[in-house]
Amino acid sequence: MTTHAVNCAEACVNGCILGDACPHREHLAAALQFIATHDLDQLVAVAQNSAPQRLLRQLEKGKLPGYPPS
Repeated sequence: MTTHAVNCAEACVNGCILGDACPHREHLAAALQFIATHDLDQLVAVAQNSAPQRLLRQLEKGKLPGYPPS
């Protein structure tokens, strides 16, 4: 399997299917480092701060379940 043919957003929802051949390994390492160096309260604050922005992006894309596309 070639890495350019994989849509990671869809194929890897339950974990990376490419393993060590994943082109996004450096992003995983950075995310794991971020989680390891921040306590749970800080992680929750980051998630709460980004929730309104994620909601607005989904509304703009018309992908929010239960709402018709605009």
